[in-house]
This record gives sequence, C-alpha cells and structure tokens, in this order.
Amino acid sequence: MHVPLIRTVHCAPKHHPCPHCGQKGHRVRRLHRRVRTLAYRRVAWLDIHYAEYESRCGCCKTFRSCPAEVLPKADYDIAVRQAVLDRLLGDGLNVERTRQAMRRDFLLELSSGFLYDCLDWQLQQLNWPAHRRRTLERFSGILCIDELHLGRFTLLLATDPLSDEVVGFALVRVNDQAHMRRFLLMLKSWGFLPSLVVSDGSNLYPATLALVWPHARHQLCIFHVLQDLTAKVLDAVRRLRRACERRGQAGRQRKPGRPKKGAKKRAQRRGPSDQEKAAFVFKRRHLIVQRQENLNEQERADLGQLFAYLPELKTLWQFSQELYKLWDSAQSRKVARWRWTRLKNKAEYQQVPELKAVLDWLSEEKFHKTQAFLGQPLGQRPKTNNHVERANRKLRFDEKVRYKWRRRRSVVRFVLLKISRYQPRPRPQAPPGAAGPPGPAGQAA
Repeated sequence: MHVPLIRTVHCAPKHHPCPHCGQKGHRVRRLHRRVRTLAYRRVAWLDIHYAEYESRCGCCKTFRSCPAEVLPKADYDIAVRQAVLDRLLGDGLNVERTRQAMRRDFLLELSSGFLYDCLDWQLQQLNWPAHRRRTLERFSGILCIDELHLGRFTLLLATDPLSDEVVGFALVRVNDQAHMRRFLLMLKSWGFLPSLVVSDGSNLYPATLALVWPHARHQLCIFHVLQDLTAKVLDAVRRLRRACERRGQAGRQRKPGRPKKGAKKRAQRRGPSDQEKAAFVFKRRHLIVQRQENLNEQERADLGQLFAYLPELKTLWQFSQELYKLWDSAQSRKVARWRWTRLKNKAEYQQVPELKAVLDWLSEEKFHKTQAFLGQPLGQRPKTNNHVERANRKLRFDEKVRYKWRRRRSVVRFVLLKISRYQPRPRPQAPPGAAGPPGPAGQAA
C-alpha cells in the first residue's frame, strides 16, 4: 500500500489582510488542519498551517487566513473541484460515473452532494456581464442563429463565427416569432448590431430580422440550401434508374427448366443487362452530386461508367457542378449573378422536370438571400450557420447523459456552465494582399 503523500502549506504570517476590507489584522493564535488534494492512484493531503487574526476594522471581530488553493472550511482543495468539473462538463459524465472516475483515479470517495456543490461553486465564479462586454468588444458584425429543442423547451442560441464566441441564448417554451423577436431585441439592447445574420430556411427569421435589424443582410445557410437542391437532383437520378430497371423487366420471362449450356457466357459477351446497369447506378448515385475536385481515380472511372449506362446522367452532373459554383467564396457579386443567369437560361436544364423545379425555387429573392455573404471582405464570408449548429450538437450530446432536465432552472444553469467552459479559437486573419474580392474577369471562365 502506498504511503500517503503530504504537502505542507504555510499561511500564518504575523499580520494578514481582512478578507472584506483589506486592513491588516494581528495574529492571535496558530491553527492546523489537513485537506485532501489530487495525486494519481495515491492518497494526497495538504498540511495547512494557518492562523486566526484579530480584526482592526469594523467588518468582523476575528478572521482566519486561508491559502489560495483552498476554500474556507473546505475538505478538498480547488484542484479536486476542477477535476470534478472536467468530468461533468468536459467529458460529459453523469454524477455516478464521475464518482467512480474520482474513486478509481485519485482514491477519493466523493458524495453526490459535493458534486452538485462544485457546480454551484462554478456558477458563482461566472461573470456574465464581463463575458458580454468581452464578446461585444470582439464582435465581428456577423451572427449565426439557430434553435435547439430540449424536451419541452427550445434553446435559442446566437454565436459569432469569426471570433468563435457564444453571444447569447434564451430558453423558451414556445418556438414562435414572438419569442424569437424578444430574443433578438435582447441582443440588440446589449449593443449587438450585426451587418450579416446567417440562419437556416425557417419562417421565423425573415420578418423578425427585418423588424429588429432592418439594415442587416439576411444570409440563408448554403448547407441547407444545397441539401434541398441536391435532393431534387437525386430524385431525377432515381427516376432515370427506375425507368432503366423497368426496361430490363419488360417482356422478360424465364423459360422453365435448366438454362442451356453456354447461356451464361453468351450473356457476358452481350454485356450487363438493364437491371445490372440500374443496380450499378443505385450504388454510385452519390457521385452525381459530389464535387468534382473531391473525386478520386476510381470514382472518376465509375462516373464515366455511369454516363455510358445512362447518358442523361451527365446533364444532372453538369448541373450540380454549376450549382456549386454559384456560392464560391472567392467570386464577386457580378460573377455570381452571371453564373445564375446562365444556369437558369440553359434549355437542357429546363427540359428536366426536377431541375426546372430547382430553378423555379431559386428565384430572384431566394438567390439574393443566398448571396448576402459576398458583401463581406474576402476571408470573412461565412455562408453557413455550422458554427452555431456545432454548439447545439455539443449541447445535444451532453443532454443524452442528463436525467434532471425537467426544470427550466436546471437547463439554464447547465447551459451557463457549458458556455463558461468554452474556449474561443478565433479564425486566422486573411493576408493583407487578400483584403478585397477578386474582379469578375478572372472568375468568368
């Protein structure tokens, strides 16, 4: 069995400042106590030598000194509390698993009440007004907004994608325009006046954003837009594949008895049947909507085979590649509009029903909302709300191991604790030579 590890801490000078006003008091008597600390797979103690002092001010009669790493009247030092918070908030463990981890790693028998006390202590350390001032000072002028459903509550969250900060949140019972407007007005009262707001295609945002921030541009998330548009392209692939499969089944009746000798070799010489072609297309249908620069050699070969089996697929592939170029971050507004005009005026695209539905949906108003990010400087053009959705995904993951999310107070406290643990990682600044968007001449090819 290991010998306990003991570290001595002296905190008993002759004079010590009062914890309330700072005026020094005179030492009356010396005291001694032990506090548990951390040591991996060993029992560790802090042997604290402190003192009691007579106060010379009106705050109190006497007070006692205490080292910085130990709270007054505490049985564990701050390192133990931080280890508990790391497992509860960083690793996503629940209370019982945290107790097991502390028992296994540090030989500490902690009660569940102490773990909740660590959460309360961390909440007391938070300074939300200071966080708000820091976020406002570093605000880039861009907001990403999204909502997350937590049981019967809805969490409205706003983040800054460039400074990588959580701007604010609100927990509501009803996810409607009235609560969204109240949340955005709260951000406005704090001093946040964005020039660009990125959101998904929900109906909550257009009218509310125009009312709260009339001068801010509204950017639809390109990820959600492309997700809906490529689904239409895949619908066209499904229609062509099923037509090919029906052609292979038309008039095909298997003769009774054993197949004749050499029938399999003759079938191989004739090439794959329509049903085999349809199966090949089904397995590799994702290549039609995959970006050209992301294809490897085998995928390029499979794509050529798809065009050989169904030549109509080449039109769908060309459409998807031109669709991606509409939201290239390095282009100018003039180039984007020229590409959009050329795309919607191509007769071969208008003849495909699914592609015509895509072009009809991408009207003048919709296209303008998907191009709002081009008004920002190059290198500061967020066109998706992935930043806020990543924060929501982390909260969703932590929710899976929680079993006391029934009360509003519990949800708010936990979200505050998670935000306090979030460490911003700002994006690198663009080089000085790339301050503005390139001209249309170099992008027209």
